Amino acid sequence: MQTIELGRTGTQVSRLALGAMQMGNATSEPDSIRILDRYTEVGGSFIDTADCYEWWAKRDSRGGESEELLGRWLRAGNRREQVFLATKGSALPHYSPDLWAADGTPDWELARRTFAGAGAKTLRDALDGSLRRLGTDHVDLYYIHVDDKGTPLEETLEALAGLVAAGKIRYLGWSNVRTWRLERIRGLCERNGWPLPVAIQQQHSYLRPKAGLESASIVGAEQLDYLRDHDDQTLVAYSPILKGVYASAAKRTGHWMMANYAGPDAGARIAAVEEVAAEAGVTPNQLVLAWLMHQTGPRVLPLIGPRTTQQFEEALPALDVKLTGEQLDRLDAAGA
Repeated sequence: MQTIELGRTGTQVSRLALGAMQMGNATSEPDSIRILDRYTEVGGSFIDTADCYEWWAKRDSRGGESEELLGRWLRAGNRREQVFLATKGSALPHYSPDLWAADGTPDWELARRTFAGAGAKTLRDALDGSLRRLGTDHVDLYYIHVDDKGTPLEETLEALAGLVAAGKIRYLGWSNVRTWRLERIRGLCERNGWPLPVAIQQQHSYLRPKAGLESASIVGAEQLDYLRDHDDQTLVAYSPILKGVYASAAKRTGHWMMANYAGPDAGARIAAVEEVAAEAGVTPNQLVLAWLMHQTGPRVLPLIGPRTTQQFEEALPALDVKLTGEQLDRLDAAGA
């Protein structure tokens, strides 16, 4: 597997990151271990989790199942030095029995109103909990999982700088964040000598968000432009294949992931994906992953989150796809 530099840190990470969100819940422990072993076998090193994964999977969970599983896997093979380990804090909601309906369905509206946030003490306690579950004394990358406008950025950034100075974090990242906040973070870091976040994790794919969409989590044209001009921050793209909706028209019909993209532009882009995928001899999902890995302005690092070993294996051929300049131009030009 090829590597990519994280920001301008000089640190190389694998070109395709592996998300562990479902590991220990939707993905059984044996299957999780198989995916992790296979990922490292093919040269992968960048593994992503969060302290909140997956509180919503079962009533009264406080999250941490993914981190605990990763901790067991790391210890079992003495793998810590082989892995670039990322986790996140700030998005675990305060506990309430009302977080789950009678049938066990999570109440996401309540959860979003009660996220732990990015206060200094909250982050220090959250990170210590993550380190304990992961069985390590540091993480390579620590994200603010959801941007917290209720806490002064100065408080958050100073606390994170202290955790970096203490050796508990190597690099910082931010997720689900608007561009104007990134610029404010940059200014505060420059003025105060605090470490700048070097990874920006956002939802990003080949389909473009539909006009008028209001989302801090999905990359739009302005944020792409910002990241083109600031290559000290790498775009880590979560949900790069949008739950696999490129695979078939039937899957796209009524799929909740399509709500942010559906329209004439999406139709034209999907047609282009299908055409180029057929030429390249790969599936549309593989083609989209390959297209993302070919991006240079800004550079994009796709983060896949397979639920099954089959889904993981189906993603791997994307690593070997070489798109021509003409194919890339055609894909870039497609749209309504």
